[in-house]
Amino acid sequence: MKTRILNMLGIANKAGAIISGEDSVIKGLQKGNVKMVFVASDASANTIDDFSRKCFYYHVEVVNTFTTDELTKAIGRCRKIVGIADVGFCNAIKKIMEESK
Repeated sequence: MKTRILNMLGIANKAGAIISGEDSVIKGLQKGNVKMVFVASDASANTIDDFSRKCFYYHVEVVNTFTTDELTKAIGRCRKIVGIADVGFCNAIKKIMEESK
């Protein structure tokens, strides 16, 4: 499951459907452009809590299953926060997550 989701993140990145970095993702959440947020599991407790609250407020799903290293390898940039801006990629990732349950 993890590998498939990370591969999907890589494809979404190449398609330009990724918003990465804390400030960019926050702006995307405020504008309604972000459909799903990945927060690295090894990010600071304050960062995880902050994005959990923001995503709850904006009704956006948060995934904190992956480490910074895994997210970095998937998108090719060192990031702790990654947002998906495309509904299609978001639905594909949700489908992969549901299949693994």
